[in-house]
Amino acid sequence: MTISWISKHHSELDVHELYAILALRTQVFVVEQNCPYLETDGQDLIGDTCHLLARDGSGLVGYLRLLDPQRMAGEVVIGRVVIAERARGTGLGHRLMEQALTECRQRWPGVPVYLSAQAHLQGYYGRYGFTAVTEVYLEDDIPHIGMRRAATELR
Repeated sequence: MTISWISKHHSELDVHELYAILALRTQVFVVEQNCPYLETDGQDLIGDTCHLLARDGSGLVGYLRLLDPQRMAGEVVIGRVVIAERARGTGLGHRLMEQALTECRQRWPGVPVYLSAQAHLQGYYGRYGFTAVTEVYLEDDIPHIGMRRAATELR
């Protein structure tokens, strides 16, 4: 699978990219996970929020966003990590996390990174140096856990 990586500040997204992002996130987080909630949470277009897109020949297959550390208590917050159904099992999720951590190092060197992981993915994110910093909690009726990767591990 040949992937094109696109990293853009929110102000650089065109309407087609934004539509594809919102469509993929809604397909997975609302429809597939049967979790009715307002997926557009007001965080996508503020501050220095950036969007990382993975595209193949047929369109968007992976995505995540990096929330501005100045608005997130001094740490980059990785969120809305999603892989399209047709690309699951290909290793794209690992490549997406590697790209995300590279982006964090380049855009915000020395800044810690936080994410709210679905609890069953704690081991997955642990491979990238994230450790649990909260107890398991429910978010939209799905067990989650807060995880952080220290700034010293980003070098």
